[in-house]
Amino acid sequence: MFELFGLLTKLTASTFVFAQAVAQDAAVANQPPQAPWMQFVPFAVIIGVFYFFLIRPQAKKQKEVQSFLSALKVGDQVVTQSGILGRVTALTDQIATLEVANNTQIKFLRAQVLMPQTTLQPKKDGK
Repeated sequence: MFELFGLLTKLTASTFVFAQAVAQDAAVANQPPQAPWMQFVPFAVIIGVFYFFLIRPQAKKQKEVQSFLSALKVGDQVVTQSGILGRVTALTDQIATLEVANNTQIKFLRAQVLMPQTTLQPKKDGK
């Protein structure tokens, strides 16, 4: 008798789940079809996020570095990408010669000069 009751309970539960699934399918079938271009909206949002958070700031930074390199002149105190501090003693289109100590000069590719040394100096609070 208990086996029959357990079997009926399982049968009723599975029938209830099946009925819910059929009802959900019917509800989905009654909805109007979605426009095909709506599939591309999430991709457009992702591309927009990538542009504003990754591509645009990187392009801005690259433009600043390029303008710094074009304005570079002899006597500027600079930092290279490898972290070497020095003063520019000679410049060509491709090569920058830096003096890193008395009578010690190193030649670098001009593109390897990263920033002026003034950006490394701490800012004064005025207190």
